[in-house]
Amino acid sequence: MFGLFQRKVREVHAPVDGEVVALEEVEDEVFSQKMLGDGVAIKPIGRLFCAPIDGKVTKIFPTNHAYSIQNPKDLEVMVHIGLESVALQGEGFTRLVEEGSEVKAGTPIIEVDMEVLKQCKSTITPMVLLEGSSVGSLEKKMGIVKQGDTVMKVGK
Repeated sequence: MFGLFQRKVREVHAPVDGEVVALEEVEDEVFSQKMLGDGVAIKPIGRLFCAPIDGKVTKIFPTNHAYSIQNPKDLEVMVHIGLESVALQGEGFTRLVEEGSEVKAGTPIIEVDMEVLKQCKSTITPMVLLEGSSVGSLEKKMGIVKQGDTVMKVGK
């Protein structure tokens, strides 16, 4: 009936070029056991990490290794660049926008020197739907992606 009863599906896009793998493959219990929320992880090959959804930049950590974007209603996505990357104390990370900025999916958020990032435990980048996000169903796309490709479809 004109789409009135269709469930709304929100798309979450790859923040960077790379290979999408299951979150359970991340060698960090906080992510692999989904303590922060469900999602995917990306083995990045690019250096520009972008907004995975349209919304407001709600958090960029002082070391620039992680950020989150919240859409105007019910979805907040965190991108955590590398494992134990906080130990780099911001070296190799360049912030391109500030907290509070309104962004579109694909807007560059952080630029990373991949050679520096390789010094941490892993370059794998978990991307999770944070607690408080409205998630009824979650469809994940694994495999090789380009920045901007849909990697998750979130149903209400």
